[in-house]
Amino acid sequence: MEHVKRDFQIPEEHFFLFGPRGTGKSTLLKKNIPDSLYIDLLQPDLFRSYAARPERLLETVHAQPEKRVVVIDEIQKIPDLLPAVHSLIEEKQGRRFILTGSSARKLRLGGINLLGGRALYKRLHPFTAGELKEKFSLTETLNTGLIPVVFSARDRNAALSAYIDLYIRQEVMMEGWTRNFGNFSRFLEAISFSHGSILNLSNVARECQVERKIVESYVTVLEDLLMARKLNVFSRRAQRQVAVRPKFYFFDVGLFRKLRPKGPLDVPGEIEGPALEGMVFQHLQAFVDHQNKELEIYFWRTRSGSEVDFILYGQELFCAIEVKNTTIIRPADLRALKTFLSDYPRSRGILVYRGREKLKRDHILILPCEDFLRNPPNYLTA
Repeated sequence: MEHVKRDFQIPEEHFFLFGPRGTGKSTLLKKNIPDSLYIDLLQPDLFRSYAARPERLLETVHAQPEKRVVVIDEIQKIPDLLPAVHSLIEEKQGRRFILTGSSARKLRLGGINLLGGRALYKRLHPFTAGELKEKFSLTETLNTGLIPVVFSARDRNAALSAYIDLYIRQEVMMEGWTRNFGNFSRFLEAISFSHGSILNLSNVARECQVERKIVESYVTVLEDLLMARKLNVFSRRAQRQVAVRPKFYFFDVGLFRKLRPKGPLDVPGEIEGPALEGMVFQHLQAFVDHQNKELEIYFWRTRSGSEVDFILYGQELFCAIEVKNTTIIRPADLRALKTFLSDYPRSRGILVYRGREKLKRDHILILPCEDFLRNPPNYLTA
């Protein structure tokens, strides 16, 4: 992991750095700010000490005035530290605070707004093709993903299995977010079929044999752990009736591939298509966060079934993106994009596919997937 230059600019202000476990938050900060006062709440002794007396943070910081940057790793472990951080910020002694987190759940309940907007909100994603450069392989990535702690392992398949057990199942159980390990394990398998699809909670509940409200709570847990995201439908000035349910994605394609059951009855496209779509989505999320502008990602689907995978919408960018797991583009592959562009003539259309040629048909830019992933700004901000 240390040989990959992350495409992340560390702000000069106070900031929260959120990202799923294993995405390299600690590594990034230790490498770029080696002389900081670093407080790792995953260390059992430190956790017990600060959990018992959160005000000890004041004593620790005051005792080391030469440390101008204070990093608190996994701040969600002790939300009660936030008032102490707020107090230290108010002292205006020139210190900068960086608070990392892999879960928004406890912070939301514990009062993340106590910092009163004095800290920026940043996210760290899995590796991107642009960061990996020649180390990026689309074929391998679609199987094991781009989570840094997995990507850096010798045996990525084994590391991915360990990641799921350590960072998802165990953390969920340890935090007491579910009391039934079997139900949650069945849920993880059932929800994998929803990756890149409209989320139907009733169907998932039926598959894992639990109540719908339990499935809803499990989805919330995955979102709070930053392991998954729901994508809302684009409905601004809609000229047609559009879908109301969101789509669902795991934060990394490797997670989807490991959780998704495979067997002789599975059609390869049923797995490869969502995998490619998810890979594009996680790159789009990284692109949006790096822009530091008001920019949102949606999808578009009409009640009649026309669907465009991603809509990027902001003050300076309006783009519709379709992903096709094919090497040949047929007229039918462009139909949904054309429909969207006719409804929204101010938007641009891009189709990403597995072929090698760059093409333009009917005002739609057709791009090889690897080209697009290696440098999205080339095509999105042009």
